[in-house]
Amino acid sequence: MNFDEAQVIELLAKIFESDHAGIYIGIGDDAAVVSTTQKTVITTDMAVERTHFRTEWSGAFEIGRKITAANLADIYAMGATPHYLVVAVTLSGQETLEWISDLAYGILHEAASCDVAVVGGDLTRGAIKVISITAIGEVEKPVTRGGAQEGDLIYISSLPGWSAAGLALIEIDGVDDLEAYAIEEFCAPNVDYSAAVLLATAGSTSMCDVSDALITQANQMAQASGLRFVFEQNAFIADPEFGALNELANKHGFDVWQWIFAGGEDHVFLATGTDLPGLCVGKVYAGTGVSGLEMKKAPETWRQFN
Repeated sequence: MNFDEAQVIELLAKIFESDHAGIYIGIGDDAAVVSTTQKTVITTDMAVERTHFRTEWSGAFEIGRKITAANLADIYAMGATPHYLVVAVTLSGQETLEWISDLAYGILHEAASCDVAVVGGDLTRGAIKVISITAIGEVEKPVTRGGAQEGDLIYISSLPGWSAAGLALIEIDGVDDLEAYAIEEFCAPNVDYSAAVLLATAGSTSMCDVSDALITQANQMAQASGLRFVFEQNAFIADPEFGALNELANKHGFDVWQWIFAGGEDHVFLATGTDLPGLCVGKVYAGTGVSGLEMKKAPETWRQFN
């Protein structure tokens, strides 16, 4: 590494320079100063090399996009609007200035798609790469996981499972277009943030970003709401993308329901309510727990700790 920390900070300050109206003091001081006018929403996601990403699988730009998307999706899942990001990065010292620049541009690309500004962060050195992003937004009325009501219908914004498919297929040779699409969704998912906005404005009673597997987060919402979530498996088959995902699973000997129900990192939005946009996949009843998400074997859900 033939550059020092000051050069990296100077580079990042130029990349993340912003004229966002809410920024009073941005990168370059001891802390950023920004404005919010409603309730402030804050979330943090951390990504550790070889646990959450691998440089042999993903380029720095993709890694930056993916980690930023995880934060933005959590803000949108609260029915909120994100405005600012704070980024902390640990580097091993083996990175090139080009790799660091690509990482920053990946973060910037995803943030700019939602009109979000990077206002500060930290840079340090360690044994492996670690990237931590804090997202800050605002909301008038939060949509929580625990607001579901008996009689609500259950909706998903799109079909989950593509990221899990991409992870399963990432090391195969000679991929076709469908396999390449799945791998791309794993390396840098294309999140439909507008779907969360539509769900929130349509009157969702509860909502969650499905990043840790549908079965896991449905259980979290059911428990938080004190109700029973009953899913209809056939409803998922009605999704236009199911045929392609099922074709991919059959081709490579996987259970498509393992991908859909137990895969993670799709950032699909799960919501409850009535007359909501998206695919209706079940209903909320009195009771506890979740049913209808059964698989051929015990779920191998996305786990933060392996």
